[in-house]
Amino acid sequence: MKTKTTLTVRSYELDGYNHVNNANYLHYLEVARSDFMDQAGIDFAALTEEGYMLFVTRIDIQYKTSARMGDVLTIETEPVTLKAVQGSFLQKIYLPDGSVSAEATVYWASVKDGKPCRLPEKYRTEGLKPAEQ
Repeated sequence: MKTKTTLTVRSYELDGYNHVNNANYLHYLEVARSDFMDQAGIDFAALTEEGYMLFVTRIDIQYKTSARMGDVLTIETEPVTLKAVQGSFLQKIYLPDGSVSAEATVYWASVKDGKPCRLPEKYRTEGLKPAEQ
């Protein structure tokens, strides 16, 4: 399953060079992953109430083209891997002209009581499963 999330760059997200500060791309990616979870039918509130947490363990990001104030960005999110305890997403941030502003592989792990654990089956929805796995 691949989702698309859109958002508009705000002035306070810019750095001294008048383009989006690199740290804000991580915020954009997180907003899009949250949107992905909703669209994939994963009840994140219920998951956390049961004591499970999904931790980002690593993000490999490549910055390609600067985004600027007012740009409407489209963020695509799709699962790449899903294993017993961990998985990964590929996320791409597109500028209004269709060029890629940033691309990231985001790795995550399921944790309960501070220890890695298998993500319960009811949260392993079809949407979370990679197309080629």
